[in-house]
Amino acid sequence: MTPTHPAPPLSPPCSILLLAGGRGARMGGRDKGLVAWQGRPLIAHVQAVVRPFSDDLIISCNRNAEQYRPYADRLVADQQADFPGPMAGVLAGLAAARHPWLLVLACDAPRIDAALIQALLDARDNDARPVMVQQAGQWQPMFSLMPTALLGDLRQAWDHGERSLLRALATHGLKPLPCAADDPRLSNFNTPELLSETGPKPLA
Repeated sequence: MTPTHPAPPLSPPCSILLLAGGRGARMGGRDKGLVAWQGRPLIAHVQAVVRPFSDDLIISCNRNAEQYRPYADRLVADQQADFPGPMAGVLAGLAAARHPWLLVLACDAPRIDAALIQALLDARDNDARPVMVQQAGQWQPMFSLMPTALLGDLRQAWDHGERSLLRALATHGLKPLPCAADDPRLSNFNTPELLSETGPKPLA
């Protein structure tokens, strides 16, 4: 459930990046974050859950900035044109983040909850390894937490042609946060069919 009061102060504090800068190919080119689910844009569902956890909420978007602006403290966009992928958005978010850690989430996972966010934050350890959800043994890069100090290394990897956020973070000793294969909080609503299947049930 979404917290009804601000989360307790965290040490170290955390910036949050919501990735909404994709091409939306599986949505027929529609901007996923602005597609409605249960009467609100997907981005609104995610923002409502994460808002209490940070005073530095960033949205990565490459279009429709005015529609995203109410949901964030700041907006960032990819430095490269033509929707180069989520790692580009992460690089922009790392460069903009005001805190030592950046929590990265996708805009199309409206079933995340406060418990999952807190578990990611609690998984931080003293050696500052990035943390990533591991669902039934499979890494989920769109649910990850990383030190902003990794910006230089990740930017260098990008400059050498790396486009996989998972591979780029794996070189820094990823710490897993295990989740079950059927954990509904990790569901990505990235096609019109999924949105329809998971929408509110009509009244009898």
